[in-house]
Amino acid sequence: MKDKVEFKKIREFGDIIGDTFLFIKQNFKPLMAAFFSLSGIFILGGILSSIIAQMQLVGLTESGGYPGSGPFAKYYNMGFSYVIVIIFMILSYTSMYVSVLSYVTLYVEKGNLPPTVAEVWAYFKYYFFRMLGSGLLMTIFLCLCFACCLIPGVYVFPAVTLFYVVMIIENGNFSHAFERSFKLLKNEWWVTAATLLVIYVIFYACSMIVQLPAIIIAMVSAFTHAEQPITKTYAFVSSVSQQIAYIFMILPIICSTLIYFNLVERKESLGLLNRIDGLGQNSNQAETPEEY
Repeated sequence: MKDKVEFKKIREFGDIIGDTFLFIKQNFKPLMAAFFSLSGIFILGGILSSIIAQMQLVGLTESGGYPGSGPFAKYYNMGFSYVIVIIFMILSYTSMYVSVLSYVTLYVEKGNLPPTVAEVWAYFKYYFFRMLGSGLLMTIFLCLCFACCLIPGVYVFPAVTLFYVVMIIENGNFSHAFERSFKLLKNEWWVTAATLLVIYVIFYACSMIVQLPAIIIAMVSAFTHAEQPITKTYAFVSSVSQQIAYIFMILPIICSTLIYFNLVERKESLGLLNRIDGLGQNSNQAETPEEY
């Protein structure tokens, strides 16, 4: 049995990827318990709202509109359903980030011991709305950067990824997390971007495997239902598989946390200093942090 993953250490490129999977393997049961207990309701809401929206789309294509509706009214219900889908998607992503990052923060503070769901919940309710508002702002910021000839978006993406980690692990406000993420990336952008690229390729590969049944159904429908390529079976399976695929976001979230600690150790060596200061002390109890 390998030693428990120590976050506060310097890692090379391959070690970050490898320890991402090792940490999930070592903490699978408690991590999944916390993840689904806190994010499950939003994922379930996303599945149901997506199924409803897709079924309405199928009904719209089958009938060419709702009987008795006006020229624009037939799209109203479907449009409203997709708004609900977007809302649940935002809530799902926020809850995923907060639950996983809260788990990791407590894991580190407890001396590499898995926290309970109750402990993660204390952090979750403390950070959820802060992360929700900050996440929306950072998403708008990232979209604007990508809109500016793509290159600015590529440049700031690693910093945006670290932003969420800094906000929870350092309990920083928006301005602190924004400034800190860019500061940590100084002279370390290329290796960080390469690591994130690899883990996101793995994430999308895992997502495609989950969505493979929907892809197969779509291909079959294209040949057998040329006049109606979007069937109810495809709408149902694709809605469920797309939402389930979001669960693999755990991979880039854990990886970004390891990247954060790697950068901190390279620049500040806080892990080494904490181990020196903590000799002979036992502080496994974690409390909700004070504002940065």
